[in-house]
Amino acid sequence: MMKIREEDQTWSAQWIWAQKKDGSNPTASRIVYFRREFHLPPSRKCRLVVDVSANSRYRLYLNGESVAFGPCRGDRWTQYYETVDLSSKLKEGRNVLAAKVLHYGEDDTKPFAIISAPAGAFLLQGNLYAEDDLLEELSTNDSWRCLRDEAVVFQPQPLTVTGGLERVDGGLLPHGWERVDYDDTRWSPVEATGESPNPGTYGIVGVWPLAPRPIPLMFERSRSFTRMVRSEGIQEDLHLRNFASGGSRLVLPARSKVSLELDAGELVNGFLRVATDGGRGSEIRFLCSESYVDSEGRKGNRNDHVGKTLCGGTDSYRVGGADTFGSEEYETFQFRTFRFVRLDIEVAEVPLTLRSFDYRETGYPLETKASFECSDETFAPMWDISVRTLQRCMYETYVDCPYYEQLQYIMDTRLQALFTYCVGGDDRLARKAIDDFHKSMLPNGLLQSRFPSNETQIIPGFALHWIMMVHDHYAFWGDATLVRRYRPTIDAVLDWFERSVTEDELVGPVPNRYWSYVDWVREWEGSHGVPAPGKPLPLTVYNFMYAEALHQAAILNEATGRTDTGTEYRKRARRTIDAVIRHCWSEERALFQDAPSLEQYSQHAQLWAILANAVEGEEAMRLAENMLADDSLAKVSYAMAFFLFRAVSNAGIYDRTFGMWELWREQIGLGLTTWLEDPVTQRSDCHGWGAAPLYECTSEFLGVKPGAPGYARIVIQPRIGPLTWAKGGASTPHGVVNVTWDIDARSGKFRLLASGLRGIPTELRLPDGTMRRFEETDEINVVVELKGKG
Repeated sequence: MMKIREEDQTWSAQWIWAQKKDGSNPTASRIVYFRREFHLPPSRKCRLVVDVSANSRYRLYLNGESVAFGPCRGDRWTQYYETVDLSSKLKEGRNVLAAKVLHYGEDDTKPFAIISAPAGAFLLQGNLYAEDDLLEELSTNDSWRCLRDEAVVFQPQPLTVTGGLERVDGGLLPHGWERVDYDDTRWSPVEATGESPNPGTYGIVGVWPLAPRPIPLMFERSRSFTRMVRSEGIQEDLHLRNFASGGSRLVLPARSKVSLELDAGELVNGFLRVATDGGRGSEIRFLCSESYVDSEGRKGNRNDHVGKTLCGGTDSYRVGGADTFGSEEYETFQFRTFRFVRLDIEVAEVPLTLRSFDYRETGYPLETKASFECSDETFAPMWDISVRTLQRCMYETYVDCPYYEQLQYIMDTRLQALFTYCVGGDDRLARKAIDDFHKSMLPNGLLQSRFPSNETQIIPGFALHWIMMVHDHYAFWGDATLVRRYRPTIDAVLDWFERSVTEDELVGPVPNRYWSYVDWVREWEGSHGVPAPGKPLPLTVYNFMYAEALHQAAILNEATGRTDTGTEYRKRARRTIDAVIRHCWSEERALFQDAPSLEQYSQHAQLWAILANAVEGEEAMRLAENMLADDSLAKVSYAMAFFLFRAVSNAGIYDRTFGMWELWREQIGLGLTTWLEDPVTQRSDCHGWGAAPLYECTSEFLGVKPGAPGYARIVIQPRIGPLTWAKGGASTPHGVVNVTWDIDARSGKFRLLASGLRGIPTELRLPDGTMRRFEETDEINVVVELKGKG
């Protein structure tokens, strides 16, 4: 059967929106509610599957229950839609589909990561069947009704680009609008936008080019806070503490003012929810924060609140409290990120009952399949914090930090994807990310450093990381079809760098309009992470990264039949490496300078020399030793620590990394539940690139790595260092490979058991430097006497 392209799907539904209203602000963000009633006959098994999308965001309900939230974040050329099977949630008699749709206008309340068209729109396609009989067409058309929201006003969020803060008048909300028993007879007819979801004539591409969602729906689950940190204006007692954890109601007298500060116990992403009785006209403000800060803005221990305050953007809810709906509930439309939330409540003339204040946690449904334990007890919290950090930075895209930006950056994403492969054996979000960045390409061949984004930003080095991301995927998954899809983009990126090569055969200085960021380093703080600030010089790091990207592109091209291209790329890499050695190597320091003739040195230049194979064998080992021994070098932060580990591993002295974990242990001592963005500004308390322990524990301490693309061969090479035992599992495309090893205290013998090999050829590289090969086995059990550790 001929495959139908996704863009050729036929749609009977219409894009709909509320009728235009005179005097309304066309640039403001706006919510519109939609409803469609239908009936099920008794004693018949019915089926309903819907495809749904919106510009910009929607939440879909069936009979008052939330069933989908979307659409998946896309770009100008990709409007995703969700397919949701609602059959199990139908009931006999009256049913109602309802949607709350938010259109982000052209103002500063729009999130940077959500690309939307100038006009709002909602689309749902679905038919109700009983067995094979079509009972009713439910697709969006003039049979739907709508109501413009008059209750919610969006305001700019200070310090972040994640979207507007919500100021809500509960007295104007259509409470219960999503439920079956709500009366919508006063609602208005909808209006078709005139934009067809079907392909246009003469090849005209519409405003919302539809494509199926490539990743699963985000998980959502109800959670309560763990404790009341402190309160003002109310007596602190057991009843108050129980309210924090969802165990009791809180009755506040008229004209009282109360402040409550609640702890979620860990940093989370969630939709805040408040439920009240009475209290008409009362004001509830909730402020979300990652941590407490002192008067100097310092965070310190995250569990310490004494003498500190919470700061952040504030959402507000004015209680309706009318007799017709005395009980009311509100949930923020977009998720918030927080560990702590401060509630400031001003009760009006009628007592207010807070029935509950909790949240609907959300995120990518990552299943953590890997595990790790070892003799060093500090790695247990490191593992847990790393898993949590990765989870909080996974949504409809990977995000750098959930609190401040929610933007998908290439280098961050490359690391997060690797960590996901190791712990979850899941590449769906990574495949979407690779495609997202491919779609961000500029006419000159460079990729945007963060995408999707409403603002174009270019960090040229990040485009090289994208090539490496494609190579990482091939190494783990062996998908040559994916590689072929993106070879033209790889060529375009490398061509931009090749056009930048100077007479000295070095990749030249980055143009002023771009950002040549490398790492958040204290010595480079004034230059925003650039090694040679204010100097139009070729960067050693960028040249070595270019050479390594060429090496990896050569592998990808040769694996997919383009051997001549692979040969060309290897020649370019050799030429670039030789040029760096000529112009940037210091014989006196036995180190690479950060730029030609610049007496400035960093760990970054050395580690990328090793990763690019500019030095190998004994030379690589010596350079790695010099890099680690020289305290005058600018040192990597969390962003580049992963690459430092890789360089030291490649140089054959991985055991030296066991002394580098203080960067993470210090954060545990600060009470952090996720990893910091960097040690310099410490802006964000959650940044995905800090979850490096996930890779080190599975791929190095347990030693499970792909020995051939797609794990067609498995390598197990445990790094033991000062550890006496380790056990756990590493995810692969074939399932989890479990490894347990220990050193017998009396005999000194090394014992290793590996299982889950599923007959895949496996190469065991032991710490004494010996190697054994196994064919068609599920389990390996070896005991050796260690003569030396590798």
